[in-house]
Amino acid sequence: MLDAWMLGLALAAVAGALVLGLLWLVQRRLIYVPAGAVLPAVTVLAGSHEVVFDTDDGLRLRGWYLPAAGNGSGMTVLVFNGNAGNRSIRAPLAAALSRAGLSVLLFDYRGYGGNPGGPSERGLIADARAARAYLVSRGDVDPARLVYLGESLGAAVAVALATELPPAALILRSPFTSLVEVGRLHYPFLPVALLLRDRYLAIDQIRHIASPLLVVAGEQDGIVPPAQSRRLYETAAGSKRFVLIPGADHNDPELLMGDRFMKEVVQFLRETEKRRGRR
Repeated sequence: MLDAWMLGLALAAVAGALVLGLLWLVQRRLIYVPAGAVLPAVTVLAGSHEVVFDTDDGLRLRGWYLPAAGNGSGMTVLVFNGNAGNRSIRAPLAAALSRAGLSVLLFDYRGYGGNPGGPSERGLIADARAARAYLVSRGDVDPARLVYLGESLGAAVAVALATELPPAALILRSPFTSLVEVGRLHYPFLPVALLLRDRYLAIDQIRHIASPLLVVAGEQDGIVPPAQSRRLYETAAGSKRFVLIPGADHNDPELLMGDRFMKEVVQFLRETEKRRGRR
């Protein structure tokens, strides 16, 4: 009887190890959900044009650059997408930012939007670095007036880049404290801290960023709880503002380019420009 019990325990241990091994191998397929090739810019985002730039590790990435409508404010927004889709989904956001007088770069990470390579934390941060380098190489972009706007996973990418290359302002939509904490929330039965290869420790990095900060969260966010967004905000140094959008869930349009969201972004950037002008 004891031998049978020991055998069952051993088989259960082997099965558990196999499951954890499989999760280790496929975890990036669960974290990153890219959509493939996109339509030409002119058919999706009027007034934009296709751009290409290279990463330090030799990948060629694609994006869309949309100038500010009218005279513009002189500020440029670099958008860091979340973990799913591609830049097409963010076209309404880019159009709204352009109407508000802001130039915009939408781009896709490696493995997204028909780009080569496979996504990882190190890879996405390298892609962010390359996108910024492309923007500052343009004659019509003022590097001192560059804004980072990251959504969800892209917020963690924006925070990581801001620790290296601080922006004029940092806008984070539905940011989490770390991917480890998000994993523990959704998979409490797994040893997430041991399994995760990509960790995105934004909570450790945000305290080192002095750029003006706007954090926007959805009250009903079921993927990144607003409490995590607020804790990240409270950890940040420097001038900052926290906005909670009533009733909004993680992927609701109100958090992509809704009226309240856009109003808060525009007001925040105007106040940032005013403070910059007084220095």
